[in-house]
Amino acid sequence: MKKKALTHFDKRGNAHMVDVGGKEITERVAIARATVTMQAATVKLIQTKTAKKGDVLAVAQLAGIMAAKKTADLIPLCHPLALSSVDVKLTIDARRRTVDIEATCKLKGRTGVEMEALTAASVAALTVYDMCKAVDRGMVISDVKLVHKSGGKSGVFNAR
Repeated sequence: MKKKALTHFDKRGNAHMVDVGGKEITERVAIARATVTMQAATVKLIQTKTAKKGDVLAVAQLAGIMAAKKTADLIPLCHPLALSSVDVKLTIDARRRTVDIEATCKLKGRTGVEMEALTAASVAALTVYDMCKAVDRGMVISDVKLVHKSGGKSGVFNAR
């Protein structure tokens, strides 16, 4: 098995943006997930759309989409990307007292969209927290992870 090297450092150990100019243009897809766990009463506020700040799921969905588009502004060595699609879904699981988030990002390009999907899921989760923190400061954001990646030289990745 070939040893993998970190790509964001040059031979002297200095950080640099990876040159993707020679990479092939392929369709690339990444899916990330996150979970926000909360009190049952907080779930009810979200379900009934009675949180003081408004429709929590709708605002968090927009925040996630906006975040994906701004990833290069937030993560220093990310390339600015022309995303062809960003989809952020938020679902309530009252039994588990969670809001589960799934963000899917797509493009045709020379570099992947994993960071965009992870940023979208993370910011959507942070927005749920922000909108509900007045009633539940004990919410927990967890399980932020990449669950699927396809396209490019490294092929397909699916989390177990």
